Amino acid sequence: MSIVATKSYAFAIQTIRLYKVLSEERKEFVLSKQLLRSGTSICAQIKEAKHAQSSADFLHKMNIALKEANETEYWISLLKILDL
Repeated sequence: MSIVATKSYAFAIQTIRLYKVLSEERKEFVLSKQLLRSGTSICAQIKEAKHAQSSADFLHKMNIALKEANETEYWISLLKILDL
């Protein structure tokens, strides 16, 4: 497994754990669900890229992973600003 895949998998696990805390303990459902979706999608896209049909397909999937990472950063920033 590549370092990118390993780190994105670990990040997905952390995202799931954070989602559980946000939804169960802090009763925050909207932002936490968005965070869960985008934060776990990063690893999924990287895993898909591993079996890409072409170089273009690989780049496309990795670019989607990057977009998901940027979106995840956005949700985390909102949660931080709102002190959730």
